[in-house]
Amino acid sequence: MRQALAAEWTKLRTVSSAAWLVAAVVGCTVLLGSAMTASVDTSQCPSPASCQEDTVRLVLAGVWVGQVAVVVLAVLAVTNEYDTGMIQTTLAATPRRGTVLLAKAAVVTATVLASGTTAVIGSLAAGRAILPGNGFTEANGYPPLSVTDEPTLRAAGGTVLYLGLVALLGLGLGTAVRDTAGALLGVLTLLYVAPVVAALVGDPAWQARLQKVAPMTAGLAIQATRGLERLPIGPWAGLGVLAAWAGTAMLLGAVVLQVRDA
Repeated sequence: MRQALAAEWTKLRTVSSAAWLVAAVVGCTVLLGSAMTASVDTSQCPSPASCQEDTVRLVLAGVWVGQVAVVVLAVLAVTNEYDTGMIQTTLAATPRRGTVLLAKAAVVTATVLASGTTAVIGSLAAGRAILPGNGFTEANGYPPLSVTDEPTLRAAGGTVLYLGLVALLGLGLGTAVRDTAGALLGVLTLLYVAPVVAALVGDPAWQARLQKVAPMTAGLAIQATRGLERLPIGPWAGLGVLAAWAGTAMLLGAVVLQVRDA
């Protein structure tokens, strides 16, 4: 396993696009979160104290775009090898295909967790600097963002885990599909189209059901720190839904990798 991990790490770090994608995870997450935070202020509310804005979720909103780079990184980690034929060499060096997939998953997930942690810290730091100037002050019921606050810590840590699970979703589907365009289309459809479909459903009961199983809607419930009773699903339960999607994708990828020729 150690040799497989070393091989996968070498392959990932020597691909020029990987560094750019890692930078995109951080940059897009922080920049979009900062832009969205800067666009909201208490003057848009009846009064500063009655704004009830979930500022933690607001500053972490950049993950909506940052996750695209995560998906691309995870999918390319496997489909690139099929495109270039390197998969033959990989499987010749490590005949146990389950070991190959686990090594890829470990390297990609660790990379995404590291970049996700950086992105979350950067987003919180930017939000802490921007929010007071927009009226979100302690006097108005908005203490400075701090990970010593349990809901903020849960939202921050949960966002990092969310990105890690999105990476596994992309890796699993990429392994099953073996085609870059097809895998990207599949994952991005699950993430972005499913919530739109749920929102268009006229029956409130069915709308709530679909929101509970849509991977992005459910998974990002982990970011909420206010109004939890209005969420379609609880924060940790929602992250569990995304974990189920990621686990299913990885299982499907593992089965396809075992039964099909390289």
